[in-house]
Amino acid sequence: MGRSRRRWIVGIGLGFLACALAILVSCGSAPTSSFPARLTIGLVNYDDSGADTVEKYRRFQQYLAEQLKTNIELEPVFNELRAVEQIQRQAWSLVFAPPGLAAIAIAEAQYVPLFPLQGTPNLRSLIVVNAESDTEALSDLANTAIALGEPGSAAGYYLPLYDLYGLTLQEIRFAPTPNAILDWVADGTVAAGAISEEDLQRYRNDYPRAAFRVLHQSRVIPSGAVLLSPTVERNQQQLIETAMQSAPSNLSADAGYIPNAPPPDFEQLIQLVEKVRPLESRVKASPAVLTIEAESPIEGDG
Repeated sequence: MGRSRRRWIVGIGLGFLACALAILVSCGSAPTSSFPARLTIGLVNYDDSGADTVEKYRRFQQYLAEQLKTNIELEPVFNELRAVEQIQRQAWSLVFAPPGLAAIAIAEAQYVPLFPLQGTPNLRSLIVVNAESDTEALSDLANTAIALGEPGSAAGYYLPLYDLYGLTLQEIRFAPTPNAILDWVADGTVAAGAISEEDLQRYRNDYPRAAFRVLHQSRVIPSGAVLLSPTVERNQQQLIETAMQSAPSNLSADAGYIPNAPPPDFEQLIQLVEKVRPLESRVKASPAVLTIEAESPIEGDG
């Protein structure tokens, strides 16, 4: 083979090698993930202005935006009902969800739990009465008016419905906030109200002239969780998890999540919500008959 032909072959080979290297370099320098222009963080906030909540999450919001190179928006809503709507639409990329919302988001909207939220361990739902009430047992609430939280609340809605199964109530009133429930119990508008143990401790001092007595406490509720929308791609999920795990401790504390712990197990709470679902068609009736004519999926469950 002549020298010129060998040079021609070597030149062709070097050309192919250069092209291959260029492709590899190009692939290696491409971003591993392309986030949408905006990620939305949803959360429930009972403060009408929402200003305190936005300020509390601001530094975490800025940190996550810098780490992910995308815009992060906060969307606080003022009760669980609105939060359920947003979750079912999968409108929130991340949700800081209390336990009832977390159960719905996982079971009905395929959200993925990432981290547990901070909060009282072994939290329970309470049914409280005015300290001067002569009510001694749940059965004494038959034919009275009681207050529940909005659908979506584990402590305010699902667990009390589960525990009140079998009663006929004069009326169920739905309160937009825990404060409203305590207002109604304090002034006698209702005979009893359902509230989380944590919220009772938080708000009871706002009623110096009224005292509340715990009539009943529920089974233990898991803590809330940070949830990720199924619309977020898998590689994006890994980047979000890494950023949240690596956040400075003061930022994760402000945002209220625990970055070095596995998320809670919501399976039992999901099952309880499913058992309560058949009662939901009755809760707005007056009287509200909290029984199911067919064989009950609740009856006989310890």
